[in-house]
Amino acid sequence: MNELIHDATLYEDIPASEGRREREMEVYRLLNSLEIPFQRMDHESMATIEACRGVDEILGIHMCKNLFLCNSQKTVFYLLLMPGEKKFKTKELSKQIGSARLSFAPEEFMEEYLHISPGAVSVMGLMNDKENHVNLLIDEDVLKEEFLGCHPCVNTASLRIRTKDVLSKFLPFVGHAYRTVHLDGDDSMSVSA
Repeated sequence: MNELIHDATLYEDIPASEGRREREMEVYRLLNSLEIPFQRMDHESMATIEACRGVDEILGIHMCKNLFLCNSQKTVFYLLLMPGEKKFKTKELSKQIGSARLSFAPEEFMEEYLHISPGAVSVMGLMNDKENHVNLLIDEDVLKEEFLGCHPCVNTASLRIRTKDVLSKFLPFVGHAYRTVHLDGDDSMSVSA
């Protein structure tokens, strides 16, 4: 078992708030109010998709890679959900969405718009983007999965949620549409950071 996972217990309820950040508790309360069932597990801080390898096995899902991106002027922001095993190639995505150049967005925008710190980026953060600064992009392979794996705005817990519940209940409630993209992760294209 991954050394960051000490307890493989899965929970289906809202945890006690003691010792938890308010941003995490807000996610659980929103999912509960929208009647979106979820399974969650607690673990040590996991800031990368590689660190989450044991979590996805326990939850029976493929964890999504969640990338917070922007254009070179830092005026248009994107949250990209893609399979964890795919390589991200900026040219491939930039061409599809008509953006000249994409890079990873600065941390201050992540905190301002999504109320999330690096390593905890998640579709759940869109609940905090009341003015729709962030455009959601979802790789078509993520949409084929029955369940979506993500963090509840902190990287010390992980969730398993039905993909259809995210698309039909969560996103409409938070006022975000999504655009489907097709990413091959072709090695002939390079990553910009």
